[in-house]
Amino acid sequence: MLEGMRTTIAQRMVATGGRPTGFDYMRLMLAILIVCWHSVTTSYGQATEFERTLLARPVIAVLLPAFFTLSGFLVAGSLERCKTIGSFVGLRALRIYPALAVESLIAALVVGPAMTTMPLGAYFADPQFHAYFLNILGDPHYMLPGVFKTNPLDAVNGQLWTIPYELRCYVMLTALALLGAVKRPMILLAATLAYMAWGIGDTIAHYPFYLTYTAGSAPSWLLLANFLCGVMIYLWRDRIPWRWSWGVAALVAALVLYDIPAGHYAAMPLASYATVFFGLTNPPKTGFLKGADYSYGIYLYGLIVQQTFMALAPWGRHWGINIAVSVPASAAVAALSWHLVEKPALGLKSQLARLEAKWLSRAAKPAEASPAVEA
Repeated sequence: MLEGMRTTIAQRMVATGGRPTGFDYMRLMLAILIVCWHSVTTSYGQATEFERTLLARPVIAVLLPAFFTLSGFLVAGSLERCKTIGSFVGLRALRIYPALAVESLIAALVVGPAMTTMPLGAYFADPQFHAYFLNILGDPHYMLPGVFKTNPLDAVNGQLWTIPYELRCYVMLTALALLGAVKRPMILLAATLAYMAWGIGDTIAHYPFYLTYTAGSAPSWLLLANFLCGVMIYLWRDRIPWRWSWGVAALVAALVLYDIPAGHYAAMPLASYATVFFGLTNPPKTGFLKGADYSYGIYLYGLIVQQTFMALAPWGRHWGINIAVSVPASAAVAALSWHLVEKPALGLKSQLARLEAKWLSRAAKPAEASPAVEA
């Protein structure tokens, strides 16, 4: 126990070989819980979603902040390992865009034509169909013409609203890296505090209801702060303790704060610490999880699987039935996405590394000496 009390996050990372399985389990658990959360919205619609999930709202409130903190912590490590900014940006693109592009194409060209109530000619000619392909670029469009219009929720994949925020996080971290802020944690802390001050001021001025609502109704800009908090925890990993008592207390305190008005601001650093702490646990990774990460696929396809089930089986419009069908179905589709799209795309990392090495070798070549000019 005394040894654990002295352990820092950096030491814990070394003890787990730099690849703790807690983050893998956490990503998967968060993705599944988001599908469970969406079971209420897809079964009954958005009008009563808040009331139906009231008791679970503190848990729901921590899901996306945990995702963004986790992303910030892991992506900061990726940035540190990359030798060039180009390599870092390339790795982020390989992780996000191939699976997103395939999901968008399947939704528009397979699910849409199968589910639309419109004639196919009208469906393919509709501007809404054409605009939907902007999802491939990370510009979310949630509707397809005539699709899921009899469902309690008519969005095809409303969960994609977080993709632009994730991309903004990567752009923001890239800019901070170019400015040298990631090598000066105090500057990053000051930038984060300034961003928080701006966000709170903007919320007070334009969205004051966020200051009175409870149970997880946090403004979406706060997700970027969670990401930055994850980055800062990584940068200060040599100084921040990794303690069970701190991790459990931080999680409990965050859940309590998420259930009081404006508590999400104070909950942000606590939830971030708890996320990293539990991510650094190292339970054995067994079975189908070995060498696979189905979390992104579950997140991408979860809602469209639920919406398709609601359209085909109106009798199943109960959150429990929805979960029982949609979670395993989403996992199955995510497995296909991982093995057929995501893993092959990530296999291109070796080519990216070779390009980086080639560029660095050229940059390192000394310039040919200029002939001396005699005075």
